[in-house]
Amino acid sequence: MLIKLLVVFMLLLILSSLGSGLVFMIRDRGQGRRTAKALTVRVALSAALFILLMLAYATGLLAPHGL
Repeated sequence: MLIKLLVVFMLLLILSSLGSGLVFMIRDRGQGRRTAKALTVRVALSAALFILLMLAYATGLLAPHGL
């Protein structure tokens, strides 16, 4: 259960980083570095989430289920 909450929390962090990148892009009109930093954070969080999911699957914390 804890791993599922962690996945949801990381997804919320990814969405907030994506939203902040959009806000910075609109405010700075492409002149600042804040947009690139926000999107870099988003990519790093996405990669970390992917690694977390693979580790959780490998250790048995998450298991696929049939629909």
